[in-house]
Amino acid sequence: MTVTHSAPAAPPADGGAVILQASGVIMRFGGLTAVNSVDLTVREGEIVGLIGPNGAGKTTFFNCLTGLYKPTEGQVIFNGAVLPPKPRAVVLAGMARTFQNIRLFNNMTALENVMVGRYCRTSSMALTSIFRGPKFRREEAATRARAQELLDYVGLGRSSELLARNLPYGDQRRLEIARALATDPKVLLLDEPTAGMNPQETRQASDLIFKIRDSGIAVVVIEHDMRFIFNLCDRVLCLVRGETLVEGSPTQVQSDPRVIEAYIGTGDDDEDEGAST
Repeated sequence: MTVTHSAPAAPPADGGAVILQASGVIMRFGGLTAVNSVDLTVREGEIVGLIGPNGAGKTTFFNCLTGLYKPTEGQVIFNGAVLPPKPRAVVLAGMARTFQNIRLFNNMTALENVMVGRYCRTSSMALTSIFRGPKFRREEAATRARAQELLDYVGLGRSSELLARNLPYGDQRRLEIARALATDPKVLLLDEPTAGMNPQETRQASDLIFKIRDSGIAVVVIEHDMRFIFNLCDRVLCLVRGETLVEGSPTQVQSDPRVIEAYIGTGDDDEDEGAST
């Protein structure tokens, strides 16, 4: 499971201020405990990876961080304040995310999709918007300009007028990231950003995430591609059955025998079955 590091190494983030801290997060659904006492600390300018087998609770934990779920126990502190379990409040505070399954407005252009993300930072009231007053026109022009800047930033500048549904799969992933960036986040959470991508698209995604990190935005990434995650991250947290198995540097995590066992097993169960038949 050892991965050769070929991507540029992230700079040390140990001295950065803590921007996101989850403490003792537990999420229960009836009698099922999907997340059990998970802690996570993210510092400014840091890329943190979240890995684990299918069903490990990674996306559920993401949902607790971003306000989609209210944790049964524990708390999430962002930029020194406890976050309310409300997605809009989380976005306004400065945390944005993408989803495992792409969620774009398929019948809107790429530019319009990014503009939707930007509207949380505008202040025109309903009446001004209905009558398209001067303030609305100024904010609309600024929103359009910023959306185009972000499309250029993620490499989709020439696709601004294409419908989202007509974009290649990898470009749809980048468009979703551009829309998240339109909210002016301090922390960006990416749920399997390379799922379904070919090797070239995966390399482009890695370069884009480094670029985002270098702009001062902390990044948290869920990913199943181990080569991608270990080349990308400063730290990696591995979840198994909703609990923290190990946390550390990519080198520490990928060489931990418990992580290898969690992904590929030991074969002991098969031997036991054979002995009992």
